[in-house]
Amino acid sequence: MKKVLIAFFSTALILLLYKDAFNYPPAVGILGKSKSCMSCHINNGPWIDEGETIIDVVDKETMKSLRQADGTFLLEVKRGQQKTVLTVIGRTIDDKTPTPYRTAWTYIDPKRIETNSLSKFAPGWGVNLQMACRVVGDNLPGFEGAKITVLPMTIQPLDDAKDSELQLQVMLTKGESVKGDAKSGMLGNYFERKVFLKVYD
Repeated sequence: MKKVLIAFFSTALILLLYKDAFNYPPAVGILGKSKSCMSCHINNGPWIDEGETIIDVVDKETMKSLRQADGTFLLEVKRGQQKTVLTVIGRTIDDKTPTPYRTAWTYIDPKRIETNSLSKFAPGWGVNLQMACRVVGDNLPGFEGAKITVLPMTIQPLDDAKDSELQLQVMLTKGESVKGDAKSGMLGNYFERKVFLKVYD
């Protein structure tokens, strides 16, 4: 009887989490098939000046930006090895607009959005934190005084990994979305960047 009850409650918990995953906006890269944050939110915030917006991907080991001359990011990793990068998002120290309260982002392979795969990251690549939502207020050398969030992400090209292209989808936000109507109650601005994954042997 005890085993039956444990199995019952375990199944109930799984179903509850499965339901919540679908309800969690914007469901980009989780279980939904939304193509971007704009499927649920609107681009109505004051942080439209890209010159004051910080979107960077930094090599944790060297602390150097992986941004290329064309504004894209290049992550080169030897097959089977791990590489940790820092996703840095926010506004510069000189920004005069109200500080965003939180940032949200996801790294996603656009070709996998329509699939039923639980992972929408590049196929053949392991990743430990491809998406997150974080309150602004972190510190990082090189970004002194900036209003930013910083979180690490570790990736690893597995045996079948190939060179891939990702979208880094970013939102700066303030306020709270209304449940059932994510377009209300929250200010937000949406940005996209291209991220290239390159594997070498």
